[in-house]
Amino acid sequence: MTKPTDDQIAALGAALQAFVRRYKLADAGSSEKPLNELDVQTLLYIAQHPDCGPTDIARYLGLAATTISSATDRLAKRGLLERHRIEGDRRAVALRLTKNGAARAASQVSAYNALNLTMLERLAPTERDTFIRMVTKIAYHEG
Repeated sequence: MTKPTDDQIAALGAALQAFVRRYKLADAGSSEKPLNELDVQTLLYIAQHPDCGPTDIARYLGLAATTISSATDRLAKRGLLERHRIEGDRRAVALRLTKNGAARAASQVSAYNALNLTMLERLAPTERDTFIRMVTKIAYHEG
C-alpha cells in the first residue's frame, strides 16, 4: 500500500474541518447548558448500560478512570445521573440515569440520528453503504 500524498492529507484535513463546522451538533437543540463531548459519551454509555461502573465507561472510551470520575461528577451535579452502592461491595458504584438524564440521552440520540440522516441523504443510494463501510474501517482500525 502506498503512503498518502501531502496533497491528499491536506485535502482530507480541509474536508474534515468543513465537515465538523457544518455538522457540529448543538447538544440536541436543548435550551439547557450544552454538555461537552466526554459528558455526552458518558451519558450515552450509561443509557445503554444501566448500572455500569465508572471503570466500564473508562475502558470503553479508552480513558483514565479519574477522567470518567470527573465526567460522572459533572453529570450528577446537573441531575442527569445517580450513583448507587452495590450490595456486597460498598466500594463499588453503579451508575443510572435520572429521568432527566434519560430524556437528555434520548434527545441526543434523536439529534445524532437526524444528523446522520442529513449526511446520508446527500449521497446517492449506491454511495451510502460504501461511505458507511469506509468510515467504519477508519473508526475501528487497530494500530
